[in-house]
Amino acid sequence: MGEAYIIDAVRTPRGIGKQGKGALAEQHPQHLAATVMKAVAERNSLDTSTVDDVIWSVSTQDGTQAGDLGRMAALDAGYDITSSGTTLDRFCGGGITSVNLAAAQVMSGMEDCIVAGGTEMMSLTAAMSKEKMAAGLRPPMMGSYNDRLQKVHPQSHQGICGDAIATIEGFTREELDEVGYRSQQRAAEAIGEGRFDKSVVPVVLDDGTLVLDKDEYPRPATTLEGLAQLEPAFAKIADVPLDKNGTTFRGLINQKYPDVDIQNFHHAGNSSGVVDGAAAVLVTSKDYAQKHGLKPRARIVATANMGDDPTLMLNAPVPAAKKVLAKAGMTLDDIDLFEINEAFAVVAAKFVRDLELDWDKVNVNGGSIALGHPIGATGSILIGTIIDELERRNLKTGLVTMCAAGGMAPAIIVERVDGFVD
Repeated sequence: MGEAYIIDAVRTPRGIGKQGKGALAEQHPQHLAATVMKAVAERNSLDTSTVDDVIWSVSTQDGTQAGDLGRMAALDAGYDITSSGTTLDRFCGGGITSVNLAAAQVMSGMEDCIVAGGTEMMSLTAAMSKEKMAAGLRPPMMGSYNDRLQKVHPQSHQGICGDAIATIEGFTREELDEVGYRSQQRAAEAIGEGRFDKSVVPVVLDDGTLVLDKDEYPRPATTLEGLAQLEPAFAKIADVPLDKNGTTFRGLINQKYPDVDIQNFHHAGNSSGVVDGAAAVLVTSKDYAQKHGLKPRARIVATANMGDDPTLMLNAPVPAAKKVLAKAGMTLDDIDLFEINEAFAVVAAKFVRDLELDWDKVNVNGGSIALGHPIGATGSILIGTIIDELERRNLKTGLVTMCAAGGMAPAIIVERVDGFVD
């Protein structure tokens, strides 16, 4: 088995994912993807005729995000026509999966150079959802084909799943607000110290006009007192009938957990932000890197995928972390830094508690609560973030994982390297 190396990782700034408010909201998803693909090629003097494939993640493959964005954006970025491209969907986990699949291709010897990553324009997907609802289409997993699946594996709204997990696990609103506050404070410090500058590339128009060069979503003035004043975000929709049978999001969870009286803990201040963004990661074999004079920044040690209860949906990161550690022959003590996506505060809180981790090693530059969660891109962003921080702190190993709809979690362990040591 060969080895796979990460040569570079770049991302766009994350723009507020709301039409008329976010700086990126008027951009085409293809342009965001092409921006990072072009940047990772230019930064590494990459001969794109040698890129074997582009593996891209997009969760909502609809409207302008449909049509194999991986291939189309590569062409838009000026890649050679011989660079193939494909697009995948693992919901929130796709950005890790695209890199994991790239690693698998390289480690197997089937490919030598792959650009992986993802894009999500949440300012567009919100509008798509409203249009579908107006047309009388039911929410995801509530279509006619999936009615039978809902009887076996009822799947609810992710926010209400987060509230259910918090209820079952005994977390308090105050504990979850602390996660949100910590995320904002750490993100503010990271931005103030320029910790993201190495990876963030500006989004510009074709004529060179700057669109966005810094993250829009963070709220550094957030206080615990302010968070305590926010109304729960999912209480109002929990009991709204979804069909003629009176099915509700709360009822879907209670089908499997009838004794759980779901309390509403999550709100805008302790849940991931709705944003637009894209990220790219360059993955190559050792032979390719040496032949083309590329200096690797990290080695991919191990990858894993894990499924868990699809009804609670968000609990797979802990078993995914354990699985990828076992594959690597490592323990938690071998990991210097962790990135667990802050889809909801309870996901990060449960991850830290169940694995008995120290917050000083987890999401040290904040997370998606402060910075936002562009669904298909976030996993690739987190991989770049952890490599940047390993380099800054002169540390060695990092583990990245995240929950995904359907009760899944991909995971990856990377080891910082400073070129090759023969």
